[in-house]
Amino acid sequence: MKSCFQIPINLRRRLGSLLIVPVTLLGAIALPNLLPNAQAQTGAGRAMTVRSDIQEANSQTGVVTARGNVQIDYPARQIQATAAQAQYFSRERRIVLTGNVYVLQQGNSLRGEVITYLIDEGRFVAMPKAQQQVESIYIVSDPQAPTQTVAPPVTPPFNPQPAFKTPVSNPAPGR
Repeated sequence: MKSCFQIPINLRRRLGSLLIVPVTLLGAIALPNLLPNAQAQTGAGRAMTVRSDIQEANSQTGVVTARGNVQIDYPARQIQATAAQAQYFSRERRIVLTGNVYVLQQGNSLRGEVITYLIDEGRFVAMPKAQQQVESIYIVSDPQAPTQTVAPPVTPPFNPQPAFKTPVSNPAPGR
């Protein structure tokens, strides 16, 4: 994946190999002024949009890291995801999402603590938190199933803010 903008070489030399971009409304407005030679990506449907509180790109390792309220939209693969952190390893062509990860693709969903997306294979590998499980919900078409007058499955709307569970506390001993 190409970056969404080209950083002028003289600015890259001044910044070094690590570029830290806080993504805020003000930062998004000011960014074009900082990068006057920026060019839009023309990926014709291949673009993936990543939104987060902070993003870092290391040109030497080819790793892009997004942290804090990460939201990913990849229309070409019909993927939407949320996580606490996402890392794109451009050389290996994989994305590693960590921290309360939720992925939605064509109505199917996947939840886990760490989910790796292998771009070239179009494959997800999910790992749970310790002592927990990964959860996936798949819409399965079954032409052999008996026909019933059942409403078609409803795809839940994409919620970039995952629901938080109320913590359950144990009562103090003797109560």
